[in-house]
Amino acid sequence: MKTSDLRAKEVINTIDGKCLGHITDIEINVETGKLTAIVVPGNGRFLGFFGRNEEIIIPWDKINKIGLDVILVETTASVDYERLDR
Repeated sequence: MKTSDLRAKEVINTIDGKCLGHITDIEINVETGKLTAIVVPGNGRFLGFFGRNEEIIIPWDKINKIGLDVILVETTASVDYERLDR
């Protein structure tokens, strides 16, 4: 599978059913060449240093299923961002 194929799929959190968006980046272990995590945009309301949006890093072991159109993940990251907003 190519990275462009992964980027075309929506990432869905199975914990709360929310769409986290599309993959913006991936992390690869340079020693093994294996993909270790995917990165999706965080909540746009939180700006980090120099106005950069927060990112949600999802470890490879939290990916439940890669389907034809979506990637199902299990993460509490989006829930944590909502709590910060209150």
